[in-house]
Amino acid sequence: MSSKALRMSTLFLRTLREDPADADVDSAKLLQRAGYIRKAAPGIWTWLPLGLRVLNKIEEIIREEMNGIGAQEVHFPALLPREPYEATHRWEEYGDNIFRLKDRHQADYLLAPTHEEMFTLLVKDMYSSYKDLPVVLYQIQTKYRDEFRPRAGLIRGREFVMKDAYSFNVDEEGMRKAYMDERGAYERVFQRIGLKYVPVFAMSGPMGGSASEEFLAPMPIGEDTFALAPSGKAWNVEALHTPELPEIDASNTPAATKEPTPDAKTIDKMIERANADHPRADGRSWEASDILKNVVIAVKHPEDADHDEPWRELIVVGVPGDRTVDMKRLEAQFAPAELEEATEEDLKQHPELVPGYIGPMVLGPQAEAAGVKEPLRYFVDAHVVKGSAWFTGADEFEVDYYDLVYGRDFKADGVVEAVEVRHGDMSPDGSGPLSFERGVEIGQVFQLGLKYSKALDLKVLDQNGKTVPVWMGCYGIGVSRVLACVAETHHDEKGLAWPAVIAPAQVHVVATGKDEAAFDAAEKLVDELEARGVEVIYDDRKKVSPGVKFKDAELIGVPLIAVAGRDTVNNGTIEVRDRNGENSVAVPVEDAVAAIVDRLA
Repeated sequence: MSSKALRMSTLFLRTLREDPADADVDSAKLLQRAGYIRKAAPGIWTWLPLGLRVLNKIEEIIREEMNGIGAQEVHFPALLPREPYEATHRWEEYGDNIFRLKDRHQADYLLAPTHEEMFTLLVKDMYSSYKDLPVVLYQIQTKYRDEFRPRAGLIRGREFVMKDAYSFNVDEEGMRKAYMDERGAYERVFQRIGLKYVPVFAMSGPMGGSASEEFLAPMPIGEDTFALAPSGKAWNVEALHTPELPEIDASNTPAATKEPTPDAKTIDKMIERANADHPRADGRSWEASDILKNVVIAVKHPEDADHDEPWRELIVVGVPGDRTVDMKRLEAQFAPAELEEATEEDLKQHPELVPGYIGPMVLGPQAEAAGVKEPLRYFVDAHVVKGSAWFTGADEFEVDYYDLVYGRDFKADGVVEAVEVRHGDMSPDGSGPLSFERGVEIGQVFQLGLKYSKALDLKVLDQNGKTVPVWMGCYGIGVSRVLACVAETHHDEKGLAWPAVIAPAQVHVVATGKDEAAFDAAEKLVDELEARGVEVIYDDRKKVSPGVKFKDAELIGVPLIAVAGRDTVNNGTIEVRDRNGENSVAVPVEDAVAAIVDRLA
């Protein structure tokens, strides 16, 4: 029987002693140095034998858990036609984030970022009755997104491996059950892999649907900030809702007045001028939190039923002056539209807006009284409480309002979550002040509801013979990203340190020196380990120094290292130690296999 051991003398591998110059996080540095991946282009990676072994093991764990909840595996093409994505408006909604191309006949295609449309159409093609449901389908596929700035190695790439699953049920209750089944499977996947995770309430974003949760791997390099409540619940900052604040009694607030505030276009200048010229009656100094700052935002809508092409709308958002607008939080509430701050040209189209002195009285519900015929919609942040009095722009150059009360003097078209969340803000569940951590998204689950089934006309006959749309759920795991996150959280200054369940092998056998007895003992150990079902990397290189072999073993990161050297073998022993150098023991040669198997158990 031929050996299956990965022999370093023939393994397609070159380790690096120095970090690649453009690697910006530890996982990217170590995966390249240890010979798991190689860069092909920005955000695009070649998988080498060791990398593929780890990736395949993660995929198999995912398959076991998916199959365990009754899901069935399929495989779609990555190259897809435009039409299904146009039906759901995602051809436009994805903007520049997808790769679009034309074939020789000038037909439009894309490289799939996700496959909701194709799964929906497949079920539509094959199923027509409630008797066919429920069904859960999944695939493990390469996906593509045209990242503006790929970073962090495999964590933010243009091409990546993803598991996506879709549930199809005849009613909402079935969809919720499928959602919980999938959610439980995700937790088991991450637990088995040994990756710390936090389930976080999230926004559905371009995916649509209702409930959604992200699974984030906490780490400092994470792009997502999530908020933790004392109760243990967590929220993506974009999905965080401010607890409803009590209305303020404004019965004793004096009538609003206009006052001159020359040279006061900034918050600091407004405070300085107010304290100098209009001191408060209660003796307290004016502060930024007393100011209602009105920010003009451009909303870039995709084409829809009322517009044949993308269109641009200006809105104004009122926020407390001591808070900064969080564009990502605000944008999440206007999805699938994209937001950006208005330009000078935008402002010129609306002469009622006086830069530096923009106030609510020419906006939204009160604009008609001010003579504005086509007013901009006006929103206020959730921290702007009814009955609260504000120092804000009076829509006249160098003039501001004092004691302008929300709900008494002006109203809004809606309340939005617009500002950055701060340490100490109250958690949505009321359990106490929030704290914050950063994390990398490794999975997300969605209750899609009827969005895709209605858009693509996926219907079945129910028990009463009535045609009804199918309730769907969608569930994704970033497989290659999970691998990178494990590398990011499982390493030391010497190299990678894989959990045994996904390591490329379980034992790294190292033969050192020039003594043939050491190599003979190592060969015998490898054969016996393989006979016991143990996966082995064997460093059988004859003209490589022990120091280089040890450095490579520590860099590659297999959980156990077994050393057969001249001194150990002559003493009738083999050294067995953990990858980190701890728990080193000299084991009699005849007992080495049993000792290693026990350590792996």
